[in-house]
Amino acid sequence: MNTQHDTLEPAIRECADAVAALATGIRDEQLQDPTPCEKFTVADLVEHFGGTLLSSARAAHKEAQPGESATAPGMTPQALADAANRASAAWSDPAAYDGATEFGPGELPAVVAASITLQELALHGWDLARATGRPFALSEETERIALGAVEQLAEAARGNGAYGPPVPVSADAPAFQRALGVSGRNHVWNG
Repeated sequence: MNTQHDTLEPAIRECADAVAALATGIRDEQLQDPTPCEKFTVADLVEHFGGTLLSSARAAHKEAQPGESATAPGMTPQALADAANRASAAWSDPAAYDGATEFGPGELPAVVAASITLQELALHGWDLARATGRPFALSEETERIALGAVEQLAEAARGNGAYGPPVPVSADAPAFQRALGVSGRNHVWNG
């Protein structure tokens, strides 16, 4: 029995389902809207997020990542929904959490790749929801697990520019608000 799988997989699945539902509701006129990720419009975030999720699925399957010169076809909101479902399905296999895998800039423990996948789904799912005025509700358990992943990855993510400076949040705030704060996001962002 793989306890990392038993903890992370349900949270990845819940977040991926929420992202897929959210992505299919993105309207064309929203694609140029700003997001909580300062560098990204909705279209930019869909492109980045979808590519990351496809890489995550390859990582779960222990497949080599394409070279930097490889270009992915344009990512649409529907393709993002499909990528979220593919990543979720890939991480549903307990063997995905074993050993090492290629993800991002190099090789790392597969369980860390799963944690990165969870925080990507949770944080960028929230980013897209805020940018498009749609809900992004997670269970308390998934919020708690996402907070753990964000806290685990925060130092490295801040070092590579993926997270901004922490945003102060009350210690008794819901777990997901604390995760947003740790990642440098303001939970009341309104564009």
